[in-house]
Amino acid sequence: MLIATSDDLPGVEDAIKSVYPEVEYQGCVIHVIRNSLMIVHNISYQDRKEFSKWLKSIYQAPTEEAALASLDKLKEHWGDEYPLAVGVWERNWDRIRTMFRFSAEIRRLIYTTNPIESYNRQLRKVTKNRSLFPTDTSVLKLLYLATQEILKKWTMKIKHWNQILAQFSIHFGERVTEYL
Repeated sequence: MLIATSDDLPGVEDAIKSVYPEVEYQGCVIHVIRNSLMIVHNISYQDRKEFSKWLKSIYQAPTEEAALASLDKLKEHWGDEYPLAVGVWERNWDRIRTMFRFSAEIRRLIYTTNPIESYNRQLRKVTKNRSLFPTDTSVLKLLYLATQEILKKWTMKIKHWNQILAQFSIHFGERVTEYL
């Protein structure tokens, strides 16, 4: 495993790194965006669109330095009005900064856990109408068959895959080249 993307669950990073010590951990940027725009942070409806533009300048920055500069600008502009929302980015920076080591193509693959959440949602869909299963094996069989159907729909090729693979081989060296 080269890179692991996860949401905010406590202990997940430590668990992953205990099994895969060389893994690069990336927190889900979408979760950070959602958390900073939560109602508890009192961002008014009128300011959400403008605030979101400022957030975009952070997570779409070409380098970590540029992203930190955008975060400083966000803090200067919005920090007094919405300190909790800005604080979400400051508290989670170490979790999401991994993506800035990679190109835009790789970032698109690692910045969010949405594909995993989509897969889990599809599995829940096939089990939610059944409140009782005769055996544990029957649940496993149902989930296996559902996974086979889900995989049929996952036919989308990853854009620029050869370029991404080359970048992985440069960044991770022998950990990737042994599989080429």
